[in-house]
Amino acid sequence: MLFGDHMAVSDSVQKSVTLKEKIVLTSGKRKSAVARAVIKPGTGIIRINGRRLEAIENEWVRAIIKEPLLLIGELRNKIDIRVRVSGGGVSGQAQAARMAIARGIVRYFEDPKIEELFRHYDRYMLVGDPRRKEMKKFGGPGARARFQKSYR
Repeated sequence: MLFGDHMAVSDSVQKSVTLKEKIVLTSGKRKSAVARAVIKPGTGIIRINGRRLEAIENEWVRAIIKEPLLLIGELRNKIDIRVRVSGGGVSGQAQAARMAIARGIVRYFEDPKIEELFRHYDRYMLVGDPRRKEMKKFGGPGARARFQKSYR
């Protein structure tokens, strides 16, 4: 009886919180890099691993992460985005963050036009790239290369 009453109270509190502030959690992967994004109402602040997007030195990385934000235009000033990225290299992390942001924007605004825009621009903003590193086989130094013979 007491457990049932407690659940009813927590459900009503949870509903009131979600009505006031919508928060969307998404993730994106590229190779071995994983990015997790939190999107909530705000003023357009984007943070990647605690750093503002403008503070990232590498212009190419900044451009990759900004792509979904540039496509939605003025809507980007209505949300704050916080991304945590780990694993992989610089390029993989940038593309994983881009995917997490794009997926989060689609889920936050729930607008099929935005999803269609992202799919038309670049499908890999929303869908993961299935390519992975090929396994090394025996008889050679890599996946396809073979050891050379110096005789014959």
